[in-house]
Amino acid sequence: MWCYRGGSISTEPRINDRIRVPEVRLVGPSGEQVGIVPLAKALELAQEYDLDLVEVAASARPPVCKLMDYGKFKYESAMKAREARKNQAHTVIKEMKLRPKIDPHDYDTKKGHVVRFLKQGDKVKITIMFRGREQSRPELGYRLLQRLATDVEDLGFIESNPKQDGRNMIMVLGPHKKKTEAMAEAREAQAARKAEAKANPGKSQNAHESDIDGEDIDGEDIAGDVETVEAPAEASAEA
Repeated sequence: MWCYRGGSISTEPRINDRIRVPEVRLVGPSGEQVGIVPLAKALELAQEYDLDLVEVAASARPPVCKLMDYGKFKYESAMKAREARKNQAHTVIKEMKLRPKIDPHDYDTKKGHVVRFLKQGDKVKITIMFRGREQSRPELGYRLLQRLATDVEDLGFIESNPKQDGRNMIMVLGPHKKKTEAMAEAREAQAARKAEAKANPGKSQNAHESDIDGEDIDGEDIAGDVETVEAPAEASAEA
């Protein structure tokens, strides 16, 4: 009785002597159609061109094979996949916590963080925390959320209207700019800074040190509550 013992199934295409068919539909190194040829002839041409015979469509009848440098092909494919992962944009929600009677200076600081998050293409969850008698004045939190939404309306919009959640009131702001667009602009800005630093190494050194990723516009280190579709939330910025 046959029994499958497990083990991974290879997804690599068959190449050269691993191809076990009498004939193949051959594609040349430049993509030209050679036609249906015996396997021995295809292997002979691969050796003549110093290339590999790679099965690119095993389900076809006869299978389609191409003459190529398989090692170079695998390397280029890996580099493309790596670049795609690098440019992949994940949905991120950053949280900012405020108090209903927040000080004007603190409000401006927190608003600066929200502005930065929206510019980066991230969503922002705004949480108003009520304590003690403040719970009887939910309108204070609602007005504060509406004020903040108005102050940043050129960068974001209200994705989730303010709603009470126990002792907190929550609103979610969504960015007008897509994450991929924000990432592209950030890369362009970084390239411009590097070019400026290369042209004026002494002048731009201080500016580069103060522009460390993760600091806000006031130089205060704050990350916010980060939630992603692939990772748990991190530490949040306390009011």
